[in-house]
Formats: sequence, structure tokens, C-alpha cells
Amino acid sequence: MARLILFNKPFNVLSQFTDDRGRATLADYLSAPGCRVAGRLDFDSEGLLLLTDDGQLQHRIASPAHKTWKTYLAQVEGTVGENALAELCGGVMLKDGPTLPARARAVSAPPLWQRTPPVRARKSVTDSWLELSIQEGRNRQVRRMTAAVGFPTLRLVRTAVGSWTLDDLQPGEYRELTVHMPASAGARTTARTSPSPGSRSRRQ
Repeated sequence: MARLILFNKPFNVLSQFTDDRGRATLADYLSAPGCRVAGRLDFDSEGLLLLTDDGQLQHRIASPAHKTWKTYLAQVEGTVGENALAELCGGVMLKDGPTLPARARAVSAPPLWQRTPPVRARKSVTDSWLELSIQEGRNRQVRRMTAAVGFPTLRLVRTAVGSWTLDDLQPGEYRELTVHMPASAGARTTARTSPSPGSRSRRQ
């Protein structure tokens, strides 16, 4: 069995426990000896970050070979239309090559927590939201994809990694699970999860 922590990473927090420049880190929100991040989240992005004490599980989540779906809510500059969504779904050409086909759809403004600091509003420019799911993990990929189709990202929140979802976790809160790994390392079935006896959440 593996220990898995689901953490709602706040805006401008590093996906690591130490920093020599004095920036906020995971250590400001939780203590997780022996756990490592499985799939990083950018400093200026928010939402679901997974940590585990099991190297096999970490690899299954983070390795591009497993093509784990990751879902994001993106607030973008401008009103996303069907043409842009079709481009995202078909794959976008970036400087480091074409992306894999994604899943993309326009959504209403979601009932998210207030970001600190908030996104700067511009009265002369509209904004809209889309839900985007990708199977890769390139550097700042979602932001580059939306910019490539003409809609720069203003705010980015990851809501799901594989079958694990953010649910009602607020920024700085976390939940612990026990994951029962499949017997075969090459199995492609989703790892089953169940709350551990010590499952807890913490709000800062």
C-alpha cells in the first residue's frame, strides 16, 4: 500500500519543500516525511498536487509514458470560440513540437475560491473559462497551448490528475489516502484508493 496526499496548492507556492530565495513552499502547509511530488505544478498555478511515498506510484502518475489525464480550469483573455476549442482538441503546434490531442470545452465561470492576489481585471478586455485535459506534462504546457490559439491564460487551476480530484479542498488544505497498487507494475488499471485511518485535512 502507498500513502498518497492530495493537496490544493495555493497561488505562488513552490511544488517543493525548500527554497533558498525565501518563497513559499509545501513546508508552509504540510509535513510529509518520505513523500515526493508526483507531477509538478507551476509556481503561479493553483490546484491539485499529488505527493506519495511510493516510487512506483510516483512514476505511474508523473511519467509521460503512462499518459495520465490532467484536467485544468483556465481563465483566458477573450471569449473562446468553437474554432479555438477544435484546435486544442486536435493538438497544437508549440516550439517544442505538436501536442497530443486534448479535451477542451468552454465552461461558465466556476465557483472557485478568491485568488490572492486576484487576477487583474481589464474593463476593455473580456475573459472566459475553459476546461482543458491533457496527457502530457511539458513546461507551462496549458498556458502555451491557450496562447497558441489566441487566448492567453490569466488563471490556471488543476482540478484532477487521473481519477483523483480536488473535490472540496480549499487552498492550503490536504487529504491523505491509502492506495492499493496493482500487482503488476505494467497494469493500466486505475489504482483504487480508500481513506486511510489517519486521513485528515488542514486549512492554513
